[in-house]
Amino acid sequence: MKGLYFQQNSPNEDITFVFQERENLPVTEENYVKLQVKACALSRINTKLLAEMKMEKEFFPVGREIAGIVLDVGSKVSFFRPDDEVVGILPLDSEDPGLCEAVRVHEHYLVHKPEKVSWTEAAGTVRDGVRAYTALHYLSPLSAGKAVLIMDGASTLGTIAIQLALHRGAKVISTASSLEDKQHLERLRPPLARVVDVSHGSARVAESCLEETGGLGVDIVLDAGVRLYREEDEPPGKSQLLPHKHDILTLLGVGGRWVTTEENLQLDPPDCHCLFLKGATVAFLNDDVWNLSNVQQGKYLSTYLKRCDGEAISWCFQAAFGGTHPAA
Repeated sequence: MKGLYFQQNSPNEDITFVFQERENLPVTEENYVKLQVKACALSRINTKLLAEMKMEKEFFPVGREIAGIVLDVGSKVSFFRPDDEVVGILPLDSEDPGLCEAVRVHEHYLVHKPEKVSWTEAAGTVRDGVRAYTALHYLSPLSAGKAVLIMDGASTLGTIAIQLALHRGAKVISTASSLEDKQHLERLRPPLARVVDVSHGSARVAESCLEETGGLGVDIVLDAGVRLYREEDEPPGKSQLLPHKHDILTLLGVGGRWVTTEENLQLDPPDCHCLFLKGATVAFLNDDVWNLSNVQQGKYLSTYLKRCDGEAISWCFQAAFGGTHPAA
């Protein structure tokens, strides 16, 4: 049985992918599930994160979001039985690659797959579904009537977040970076309150949000990254279509919550004072927060995916089919 791994001998070298022969999986341990993989999503491998967590290896398994059929369960497994259809995310410290015929995974990293969802759709949407649910449930509790700005709404994360916010009865504003993205967002049902075209720059984002909310500002912002400096001072590769951090501070309402995916966000004292005056808060959306907690604390987040099972998993599958997450 073969599995796919990537190899990186030094930080400056290109990553190479290799297939390695793997021995047959041992008898399932007490809380582990043996799974026949039907589909695996191809997510970006964050080598920088692995280095920071001191988890570098010569060969690192490829593919973490998986969907498949349970082959065998350990003696203490309580959530699954053989032949169950499941979907889940392998932990950062997993020895098994998702791109393999079979894997062995702790039951707490799996949930049951809805019947009408295909294997490819399940594996391709579970990661961004959990991210969207984390942002709009744990980091910024969402309720009916709130105004929400979701940046880059045509992305997979954006599409799921929009559908979840609409389902909760929120008023949703989103941005589009191209004509195609704008048309995609305008076709969503129920319709969005406003789609802001930022294909020629993000200057109108704050103005549009304040206009849509009668000058009060939005209650929740979910960004897709922000610019921290002036245009000429931004590092190469930073998209000029992203809003400036001052735009976010301007459009954020009293008591608002800003959920950011910008890992290097820098707020100066005047920025913090602005947040203080508004009673607003900033939260960070880390793609691997549940896995990092597992590595740092030395234990499983045994209820996280389970708590998401009922609402988030079902909704992320239904909402994300218009997204572009690659799956194999």
